[in-house]
Amino acid sequence: MYAMKKIILITGGQRSGKSTKAEELALQMSANPVYLATAHIWDDEFRERVRKHQERRGPEWTNIEEEKYLSKHDLTGRVVVIDCVTLWLTNWISTETTDIDTILTAAKQEFDQFTAPDATYIFVTNEIGLGGVSTNQLQRRFTDLQGWMNQYIAQKADEVILMVSGIPVKIK
Repeated sequence: MYAMKKIILITGGQRSGKSTKAEELALQMSANPVYLATAHIWDDEFRERVRKHQERRGPEWTNIEEEKYLSKHDLTGRVVVIDCVTLWLTNWISTETTDIDTILTAAKQEFDQFTAPDATYIFVTNEIGLGGVSTNQLQRRFTDLQGWMNQYIAQKADEVILMVSGIPVKIK
């Protein structure tokens, strides 16, 4: 059991090495970490991505799938990789409402409730706002939501790591 409360945020672009870095950190802190997957399986290609991730991890991991209500899992004393914030927020926007302010408030409350217990939380997220501005209004609003939630988590985090081409850059 690893009982120090700590929040780590790992951010970066797609295929920057975020998940691999999160898993490496978790294994340095625990012989049996938890992998909390937030993904909703939309199609066969994504199902295959998930299968490859699971295969890469191995039997020392406890795998939990939770699309929305992270706090319903008691992970006190554990080291937990939450992969990822972007897909988690997508689940909120696609099932509740498209009102970004309402979603942001609910997501912040869920984050606070989930991270209240004494555990180590390693959040993986995406920096989706680094590219061009979308012509799609919902995508622009989602980019805002993602950015605001990333800022919220980073503010509460003990450490923030930006992954760039597989190289970790310590931000905080």
